[in-house]
Amino acid sequence: MASSRAYLDYVLEQLSGLEDISYRSMMGEYILYIQGKNIGGIYDDRLLVKPVKSALERMPDAPYELPYEGAREMLLVEDVDDRAFLQDLVIAMANELPRPEKRR
Repeated sequence: MASSRAYLDYVLEQLSGLEDISYRSMMGEYILYIQGKNIGGIYDDRLLVKPVKSALERMPDAPYELPYEGAREMLLVEDVDDRAFLQDLVIAMANELPRPEKRR
């Protein structure tokens, strides 16, 4: 099942206070980026993020879910309605994740 544009728009609105948030559509789903760093994505109208230390610290009880068959497990963000929490999570992840390598 593909994710709806309405859910993407809602998540982007929740993150609208942050700079350099972007996304890319991929096979009916959406990959999310901050400062060019992949933090996760929207899969089947679920916000899933990479299970990095900062995400695990903020969501110690978050369930692991598969974004799609054959992928690595990611953390389900259950509280997308809490704008302050969501923005704090994304900022912390941005500070932890490495800069993407430049393509040749």
